[in-house]
Amino acid sequence: MPDRGVLIAIGGHEDKDGDRKILKEVARRLDGGVLVLATVASHEPEGYFEAYEQAFADLGVTDLRELYVQDRTETTDPEKLALFEGAAGVFFTGGDQLRISSQIGDTPVETRVREMLDRGGVIAGTSAGASMMSETMLVRGSNQESYRIGDLHMAPGLGLVRDMIIDQHFAERGRIGRLLGAVAHNPRVLGVGIDEDTAAIMERGRLTVMGAGAVYVVDGADVSHSNIAEGSEQEALSMHDVKLHVLSAGDSFDLRRRRPESARSG
Repeated sequence: MPDRGVLIAIGGHEDKDGDRKILKEVARRLDGGVLVLATVASHEPEGYFEAYEQAFADLGVTDLRELYVQDRTETTDPEKLALFEGAAGVFFTGGDQLRISSQIGDTPVETRVREMLDRGGVIAGTSAGASMMSETMLVRGSNQESYRIGDLHMAPGLGLVRDMIIDQHFAERGRIGRLLGAVAHNPRVLGVGIDEDTAAIMERGRLTVMGAGAVYVVDGADVSHSNIAEGSEQEALSMHDVKLHVLSAGDSFDLRRRRPESARSG
């Protein structure tokens, strides 16, 4: 969890032409500063920059710089690294989270991202750009069905937030089964599922929800039984005493105490 900066993990399909609540929050935190739009996750990035440039145009974000790398050799390019000079934030667009981790992980570009966060900057990401924030990220797994023990693919993420695994397009694609499976593999981590047009804003040990949908937090710390180690690949997951918290706009979650707080509790 960053001590100074803020992480804004978005579940995908954030509103770009209506109220734009989430993009407005990104703009507010940039406070007129430069935003680097990282389209690294896409195999075909054409159109992403123009869409966000238009969406941010009247939100006070008038200086956008596109960062795209075709392969890792470009991450040492002085022109690419110069994009971060004077920037207040980075926004990772959607696509394939493996492209982000494999192309910029442990490179000078990742170093620039971390330095920005350490300076108190804004790191936002939508869809794949949200998943890559965790140390271990979900890459593939079946939607809309019970989790089968052999049906999950995970890979190292950038680790901008610790002890958490993030999934996106959550309710829309029925991903509760695979998030439960991910937590069963490592109950130490919190599973965080984020709906579309919804953001989990993380700073100073707290997660706060913004947007139209919900954020689901799966806590496996008190799990008393699971069959994840003994079951066959096609066997359905069995897991007892797992906690599930469902948070809507304005709710927050204390990541250190692992306790939710309602927006209406006060």
